Amino acid sequence: MKRSFRARRPGERQPGKPLPARPRPQRTTWAPPPVRPAARAPVWQSGLRLFLEGLLLAFTGLIATMAVMGRAAGWFGGTGLTDSLLPFTGTVLLLAIAGSLFLWAWSRLRSRWLRAGPWRPAFAALLVALGGVLFAWRADFQADLRSLRTLVGGVEQAGRAAVAHQVYAAYRRANLAAMQTILRRTPPYGQPMREAARRNRIDVGVLVGIGVAESSFVPRDSRDGGRGLFQITAPPQAAAARVRRLLGVDTLDYRNPRQNAWLAAATLRHYLDEMRGDLFLALLAYNIGPRNGGLLSIMRQYGARDFFTIQPYLQHLPRDYPIRVLTAALAYRLWDRLGALPRYEDGDNARVIQSLGIPGLED
Repeated sequence: MKRSFRARRPGERQPGKPLPARPRPQRTTWAPPPVRPAARAPVWQSGLRLFLEGLLLAFTGLIATMAVMGRAAGWFGGTGLTDSLLPFTGTVLLLAIAGSLFLWAWSRLRSRWLRAGPWRPAFAALLVALGGVLFAWRADFQADLRSLRTLVGGVEQAGRAAVAHQVYAAYRRANLAAMQTILRRTPPYGQPMREAARRNRIDVGVLVGIGVAESSFVPRDSRDGGRGLFQITAPPQAAAARVRRLLGVDTLDYRNPRQNAWLAAATLRHYLDEMRGDLFLALLAYNIGPRNGGLLSIMRQYGARDFFTIQPYLQHLPRDYPIRVLTAALAYRLWDRLGALPRYEDGDNARVIQSLGIPGLED
């Protein structure tokens, strides 16, 4: 008997075969959404932060360098090899090493600060710079700065330092009560003196010092021909012409306090230019006047060029006049800023007075 075979339909199970296992659905676990990376700051902002950080650190480094070099110049001043030159150069070497270590430590800390915020390193540099500014206001730093100026300025700065200490010594010996009485007479003439000093690029304190030395701020005519607050006699023609042009007048009245102050300022400016900015020599020239060629002719006759080379000939000149002027200028600055004239030898006054400086000599 024949068997009949029937074709299977698509999807029909073959007899005797188990059903295929259905695939189990995969379990899905929850995952947080992907975190997008933070948007990067523009290049200019990163450059600005880096520039500010570097500028503030460089500013602080300059203050520290000036302080260390000035202190070393004060400690190791001299020409000896073992007691001056070697210790000073050793200090410079240690300063370079300390600066390198500081930058290394800063770079290590900087990476940590950047993780906390992009502005953290610049803010830390700002705090360091503020500390440097506070240190620069101290009297110790001013003393170190004067030592550094003497080291770098050489002969010129040494001359200024010698004049400065003569002025401080003269202030110490001065009758401060009498000086304060004179300074109380200055307010009525303050405005024209400030205008004249500003237009002629001189310190108003020096102009006040000339007035104190010449007339004690009591306008008068003297027997030698001096007139007014500044005892004007025969100003240089160039200075008189400049004052006439600036004030817009045809003739000058020496007894007019304003014109007198302008003439004094223009005359001092004339001699400052003639003496290449040497205030000591300019004041000598102001006192001598233009007669017989003035101080410049004397210096040429003797071959003197500066403060040191004119010193041997000052016994024939009014050598104390610049000291008297600058002593009064110092007193005016103290009276203007402190409201009093402190005694130089009391307590820490010497350091405070030296930190304020002498008008015309601190630049």
